[in-house]
Amino acid sequence: MTTALIVDDSRTVRIILTRLLKEVGFQTIAQASDGRQALDRLGESKPELVLVDWNMPVMNGYDFLVEMRSHRQYDDVSVVMCTSESEMSQVASALEAGANEYVMKPFTKEVIQEKLQLLQASRD
Repeated sequence: MTTALIVDDSRTVRIILTRLLKEVGFQTIAQASDGRQALDRLGESKPELVLVDWNMPVMNGYDFLVEMRSHRQYDDVSVVMCTSESEMSQVASALEAGANEYVMKPFTKEVIQEKLQLLQASRD
């Protein structure tokens, strides 16, 4: 995977994730601060990976995920929900809506790398 979209209302989280993805070989990384902006970014270029927060203004990550997955051209885009939401019902909801993986904040570089390896293995 070489292209990614990071969707989080925290600029700090976006910077951390961008740096991490660059370290593991991603070449093109777009950012969005809410789900609505992320949908616009999807229209500009299709990423291979989306890392999305749940709680954001304008459009939350869950609603973004549902909307994204309603368009067949994004079926092959891997989505990792990166959020502080830890309720098992929310984890289940995100996975049912089309998230491929779920990471709870605060996360470590190793956890993100592990999830990326799992996603890559499932694509091979």
